[in-house]
Amino acid sequence: MREIRYREALREALMEEMERDGTVFLMGEEVGHYEGAYKVSQGLLAQFGEQRVIDTPIAEAGFAGIGVGAAMTGLRPIIEFMTWNFSFVAFDQIISNAAKIHQMSGGKLTCPMVFRGPNGAAKQVAAQHSHSVDPFYTNIPGLYVVMPATPRDAKGLLKTSIRNDDPVVFLEGETLYNLKGEVPEEDEDELIPLGVARVAREGDGCTVVAWGRPFHNAMEAAEILAKDGIELEVVDPRTLRPLDTDAIVRSVKKTNRCVVVHEHWPYGGPGAEIVDVVQREAFDYLDAPVERVAAWDVPMPYASNLEELVLPTTERVLEAVRAVSYR
Repeated sequence: MREIRYREALREALMEEMERDGTVFLMGEEVGHYEGAYKVSQGLLAQFGEQRVIDTPIAEAGFAGIGVGAAMTGLRPIIEFMTWNFSFVAFDQIISNAAKIHQMSGGKLTCPMVFRGPNGAAKQVAAQHSHSVDPFYTNIPGLYVVMPATPRDAKGLLKTSIRNDDPVVFLEGETLYNLKGEVPEEDEDELIPLGVARVAREGDGCTVVAWGRPFHNAMEAAEILAKDGIELEVVDPRTLRPLDTDAIVRSVKKTNRCVVVHEHWPYGGPGAEIVDVVQREAFDYLDAPVERVAAWDVPMPYASNLEELVLPTTERVLEAVRAVSYR
């Protein structure tokens, strides 16, 4: 194992898959000559040329649609949105075309492509650039939705997503790009399966289900609570659609308590789905109601002090766990 940054793990996945399969190409705003808005695609243009690393105009609906057409004809496009907030103008291509073409063609056509880019709030980018879009896309049959929290998962899940024969929405944490973590050696072709959760920390005091940036709040809270004798079991779904409900329910049956932590708004979304699954499939095992720690139900403020109030924090996770533990 070696330690690299989240963005470097993504870059390695892109480079290795483009080397392995000549049908894979990358397209998006500033992915080529500028080497990516977040430098994920650094070096790819020099290695693969302008036919496989394609700079586009600011026209998400246009290049998303080109990607869908390319996927339908046998290529494997990777469409980078400079931020997932900008994908909203490409909703029709993603939702009406990419997600539905396999079913609407009676199984004759596939759409093997990845839509990827930074997701969630950054630092002071205000309401129009701070959406955590996982609730939008997890609501759409026909899409896989992946949200890795660590460099190892980022690389292994992206490689699997590129090889997948159905469209994948790949959500990268905008504030995680500099995060360092262990990944396998370069000659190890680790593929992490879609739809399989990871138990990142074992415990018997309370299950905390968290993904993306809030996963790290959950892990930090686990270290703090261990000193008080509460051992958290932290489950990272990694893939939000399909969701590994078996792993979550199995953990709750073990700990008898559950807290769900996510960055998206509290109304609807995968957070609410997990609560529903737990109360239906593990109700008799619960010793307390399921708690949720989410972003507050408001547009994201610009001011940094207000932004900190809106987003999930380690302190809010601690409060929720202590509440369900009656401590």
